[in-house]
Amino acid sequence: MNEILGQLGGLLLGSVPTIIFMVLLYVIYTVLVHKPLVKVLTERRSLTEGAIEKARADIAAAEARTAEYEQRLREARMAVFKSQEAHRQQALQARAAAVAEARAKAQAQVEQAQAAIDKDKLAAQVALRAESGRLATEIIRTVLQPAAGGQ
Repeated sequence: MNEILGQLGGLLLGSVPTIIFMVLLYVIYTVLVHKPLVKVLTERRSLTEGAIEKARADIAAAEARTAEYEQRLREARMAVFKSQEAHRQQALQARAAAVAEARAKAQAQVEQAQAAIDKDKLAAQVALRAESGRLATEIIRTVLQPAAGGQ
């Protein structure tokens, strides 16, 4: 058994440089490769997440600008519609005023024509009365003359 323990001790003693080499290799790997790699991956992840967050913020800002643009567009359309409605109302008022003025002129012309007709009627009645009186006198004279001339 001593022999086995001696062999185990020799193996253990022979493996000490390998163990030291492995520990040293692990430390060097950790210092030179693992920590820088973890650091780079962490930075990369933070930059990626930062870029994603920035993209989300940009998207939100674009949506806000789009909403603002749409609101302005709606307001501009409403202003145009109101302006068109105001112009239409002004046109209707101008048309109504023109129609009223035309009616007033037509009414004045009708009244003038009626006054002229009434004046002509009165003149014709006066002329007819005078003529009827003259004709009546002439008829009476004509009727009475043959009777006076035949006796």
